[in-house]
Amino acid sequence: MDWISDPTAWSALAALLTLEIVLGVDNVVFISILASKLPADQQDKARKIGLLAAGGMRVLLLLAVGWIITLKKELFSIGSVGFSGKELILLAGGLFLIYKATKEIHHKLEGEEGATSSKTAPTIAAVIGQVLLLDLVFSIDSVITAVGMTTYVPVMVIAILTAVGIMLVASKAIYTFVNAHPSVKMLALAFLLLIAVTLLAEGFGEKIPKGYIYASMTFSVFVEVLNIGVRRKKKTEPLHLREPVVQGK
Repeated sequence: MDWISDPTAWSALAALLTLEIVLGVDNVVFISILASKLPADQQDKARKIGLLAAGGMRVLLLLAVGWIITLKKELFSIGSVGFSGKELILLAGGLFLIYKATKEIHHKLEGEEGATSSKTAPTIAAVIGQVLLLDLVFSIDSVITAVGMTTYVPVMVIAILTAVGIMLVASKAIYTFVNAHPSVKMLALAFLLLIAVTLLAEGFGEKIPKGYIYASMTFSVFVEVLNIGVRRKKKTEPLHLREPVVQGK
């Protein structure tokens, strides 16, 4: 418990908590998009399980920090570009996000509206699996960052658990807002594409300052909030996105 009397530990806790909350918001947005395809009585359950599972994965990765650090070692190179385990995971995550976001955008705007077959109907397990896959990509980078900020494991665990608690409380409002506004849902999918590009860039060794990414996302959200306010005053009906009809919804 030496960290309690260490001022640097508290500053690291504040920084890590901010990092984990940002990561949590990314998870909530992704879960909101995936869970909206589930029957209505399963969506809230999927949201909560997804957040808890993502938080649990981050704690496990933190405890396996020795293995995480080894992912930074170069495995092979192509020309002058070297690739480590971490960079391969970032590349795979970026490609997965591009595929998923592009597929969702196509479905929402040009896909067929109607019943989903039993072969393609999503399940809670499928939603949680995709959330964990995405969180694995984000968590590896955040764990390495956390280790560089503090040597106190309890500080890292407290930051993760606190962020999960905050997200569980706030996720309902975020989830409802995203799914109630088609333009916000499309903006969220665009954010996923933006994050995917940064993952690909980092996978090729090009570091993009995350401050630029989140600043642009924050500005976009601010503009969209103004647009929503204008639409409410004019009482304009929002565009209807195409949605599957799933049993129980």
